[in-house]
Amino acid sequence: MLLRRDPGEAYRRVDFDARVKGADSRQLVDLCLEQVAGSLGRAIYADAKEDNAAKSAALTRAVAALTALQLGVNPDHPTGPALLQLYSSARTAALDSVLRFDAPKLDEIRKDFIEIRQAMIGGGLPN
Repeated sequence: MLLRRDPGEAYRRVDFDARVKGADSRQLVDLCLEQVAGSLGRAIYADAKEDNAAKSAALTRAVAALTALQLGVNPDHPTGPALLQLYSSARTAALDSVLRFDAPKLDEIRKDFIEIRQAMIGGGLPN
């Protein structure tokens, strides 16, 4: 029996692994933000195409990136509690979408993470 593999997903996995190696903490945060936004976008696209396997894989990847972001937060830092709330809310929305998919909500979250990432890259967020 042949296994069904998504070549795009395999490429993303190799690219992700290569970028993680040697990355500093800021680069890892950027990578996780990119993963959240991209994965939510892929989930929305997969839902529109009625591809449940791809939707599930994308939501799983988004949850994993959000979990990594949560684990990296220093709760004693002034922005810590707000970041924990943001990541937790986004993670809950992604998990809720496993049973009842909410494309508009996920798209709004995706846009928020793109905006955060752009602010961080542009120097708008402190180290």
